[in-house]
Amino acid sequence: MKEATDFASYLTRFFSEYMAGIRNLSHNTITGYRDTFKLLLLFCNDVRKIKTGKLTISMIDDNLIIYFLNWLQHERKCSIPTRNQRLAAIHAFFRYLQAQEPEYLYSCQKILIIPFKKCPKAVIQHLTPVQISLLLKQPNVKTKSGRRDVTLLSVLYDTGARVQEVCDLRVRDIRIEKPPHITITGKGSKSRYVPLLGNTTNLLHGYMNENNLSGNGKQDMPLFYNQRRSSLTRGGISYILQKYVNKASSEWPDFPGKVTPHMLRHSKALHLLNAGINVVLIRDILGHESIQTTNTYIKVDIEEKRKTLESVYPNIIPESLPDWSKDDNLLSFLEKL
Repeated sequence: MKEATDFASYLTRFFSEYMAGIRNLSHNTITGYRDTFKLLLLFCNDVRKIKTGKLTISMIDDNLIIYFLNWLQHERKCSIPTRNQRLAAIHAFFRYLQAQEPEYLYSCQKILIIPFKKCPKAVIQHLTPVQISLLLKQPNVKTKSGRRDVTLLSVLYDTGARVQEVCDLRVRDIRIEKPPHITITGKGSKSRYVPLLGNTTNLLHGYMNENNLSGNGKQDMPLFYNQRRSSLTRGGISYILQKYVNKASSEWPDFPGKVTPHMLRHSKALHLLNAGINVVLIRDILGHESIQTTNTYIKVDIEEKRKTLESVYPNIIPESLPDWSKDDNLLSFLEKL
């Protein structure tokens, strides 16, 4: 009987004992790390021709990891942020390994100093309040699926939740009675309470009654589900959203042709900011770990205000100003500094 390699042994302990046990990380975090190592095993098997059952720690060095990261970016067409996420998962494993086996300390540290790749910060894409209103008018509320979809989109926007957080919602997370609110479980299994506003509350109340989700014994059922009574996936929610985006863009040429669920989250944050809501409260609603993340919306808001001011700003400053480079007194003064 063949014995497991040291890599298989440490990787198993990393996931079962360290991540799930000691760190108590969320299921979604563990799944993301798992996907990284599935890709690494695929790379070793298909590109490096190293069978999964024969892969050992000594075979994995910094050169192999760099080759793997480049393969992700150029062959699998992963974005730089995705490449960096995969590297973060690899770093986590080798930090764990160097503490378990000091004999691998040098090789681990060579992998740990592989830097994250810099990438330009993407512009925060968002919808205006008018565009949000147009989007929410697209579902046909005369049908049962249309009523579900308008409720789903309203919750997605009104709570500013991440798409996975909406996928994970259960009936027990909804409170319709005053004060109405929704309990969202975010990154790191941290929960936050987000108030529900009038229209969204009414939509949820009608949706839950229509689908018999208000009775006892239904608390653990998914709030939004498919025909198989399983929770909607991220892909499913994206598909529903894009269906109505296509419908809206066909009627209004200025409507964006592609909208992601995260754009609704960005839109909610900016609309709250424009309404004068304190940035700390916005951070708590969105579930940001750091206020610095929330502050990125302030920069976008300032840019929007600048464009608005430019459209109404009177052109007072004369166009023909004196050329300072021909001012001998000024040049003489600057040279003496």
